[in-house]
Amino acid sequence: MKSKRIQEIEEYVLNNNNVSLDKLTEIFNVSKNTIRRDIHELAKKGTIKKVYGGVSANSNLLVPFNEREITNRTTKTLIAETASEFINDGDIIFIDSGTTTVNMADFLKDKLNITIITNNLNFITNSIRYENLNIISTGGALVRKTNSFVGIDTLNMLKTYNINKAFMSATGVSLTNGITNSSPLECEIKKAVVNKSNEIYLMADSSKFNTSSLMTYCELKDINYLITDKIPPKDYEFFLKDHNINLVIVKHSVQLDIRG
Repeated sequence: MKSKRIQEIEEYVLNNNNVSLDKLTEIFNVSKNTIRRDIHELAKKGTIKKVYGGVSANSNLLVPFNEREITNRTTKTLIAETASEFINDGDIIFIDSGTTTVNMADFLKDKLNITIITNNLNFITNSIRYENLNIISTGGALVRKTNSFVGIDTLNMLKTYNINKAFMSATGVSLTNGITNSSPLECEIKKAVVNKSNEIYLMADSSKFNTSSLMTYCELKDINYLITDKIPPKDYEFFLKDHNINLVIVKHSVQLDIRG
């Protein structure tokens, strides 16, 4: 009960940015002392911060979507194009939030009977003109910094679907910390998708290697394909081969497939 309440408080604050303690006690029907203890735990976690009379979302966690989209745009498009080649007619797939996965819609226009589950608002918008794509939105509350939908109902909904292939993004990729993300709410969704999918395709440009963000949503060994733009450091190559993970390098629309 306590852990669920704390998760719901975290979700509410992140969605509303600034909330007073009085408002939280009213919404969650607990005492102010209980709210203070819950807030103390979330402040230690780093997702929110205390302000006078209430709490606010930690604005340092996420770089706005539009700023991230500009970075390495050509590389991200090439990664998206290559990832799309792994999608077959009739597949049921998940498209993750992120500025790399958002580019996939244009490369799926000739696929047949594709069902796409996604919480990526921009991907949904880009898909509207392609009638061959059957889009299922996860729903939930819109987080504008990531242009994605999140929420507890989203997690429950994802548990009901069988997903052939999941195309995932990441803020950081690390041998020690695994696949990481900056948004706690998105992280829970990513965990649920990884658990429900037959194959996991990680789409990450080379700038993500040897970096870690706030939370780990899966271990590197949990993925089946790593699609990136450069051959990663040697220790990553050894790790991928040891765990039979397919490494796909894209460059100037030409892909090199190195299988573990």
